[in-house]
Amino acid sequence: MLSVLRSDAPLGAAIVGVDLSQEVGERTFEEIVSLFHEHEVVCFPDQRLSPKQHIAFSRRFGELYMHHRTDVCRPDYPEIFVVSNIVEDGKPIGSRDAGLFWHSDFCYVKEPARASLLYAREVPEKDGKPLGDTLFASTTAAYDALPDATKRLLQGRRAVSSYAKGYYRDRKSGPRRELTKEQKQKTQDAEHPIVRTHPHTGKKCLFVNEGYTTRIAGMNEAESEALLGELLAHVTRPEFIYRHRWKVGDLLMWDNCSTQHRAVMDYALPQRRLMERTTLRGSVPF
Repeated sequence: MLSVLRSDAPLGAAIVGVDLSQEVGERTFEEIVSLFHEHEVVCFPDQRLSPKQHIAFSRRFGELYMHHRTDVCRPDYPEIFVVSNIVEDGKPIGSRDAGLFWHSDFCYVKEPARASLLYAREVPEKDGKPLGDTLFASTTAAYDALPDATKRLLQGRRAVSSYAKGYYRDRKSGPRRELTKEQKQKTQDAEHPIVRTHPHTGKKCLFVNEGYTTRIAGMNEAESEALLGELLAHVTRPEFIYRHRWKVGDLLMWDNCSTQHRAVMDYALPQRRLMERTTLRGSVPF
């Protein structure tokens, strides 16, 4: 039987009482889906998952993306994107600086990701306390709190998202190598509604973020920057945020329509961090 431990934030809950290394029954799975839509970020603590089990549970929700950065995917498992600061034989085993800026996964493609599932294999610590937390902002709570005048202003407006913007920004690990022709083809700029409707709950979500949103379509540069700056500051206000403190064995699942997230980079080698992510394909925003 599932137990739910809700956070004090407008999003975030732990789902206890399920072993995801085993096949989850249909009734239990439907309950998990409902809780996920309700809480936007859910954690399944104390899991012991192989890569195959991680992928199998993720696929219960739909089709998985294969990440275009194949250099940081787990060997033999292209569905798994590795986030890690670990270096082996002089080569990083994963993306060392993922999530420095507020973003939602794959927001820059025609069909942005529905959800992501990140599994904690190694969590850095200092003085017995975990480091490398992840912050999540509820884009539904943020939209609901907008003044009515701003809601009217945003009706029908669209914004452009660019993978290149996030990829080439200043990075703690130094400059990144040039995107290949194939990668550029897979990550062409996309234009989406600023206010999108959640495809499963019908809630309105603010779909702009610091990491990848470049401009508001149909506005001059000054107007676009001013409105975008206002929206980005609003959506990440403290009252909309849940902070996840990781433990080894956590499988964290978040909704990329109703949330955006950012990593807390407060650790460095020899403090090791190893996380593995699957990402669910979504639908065209409306």
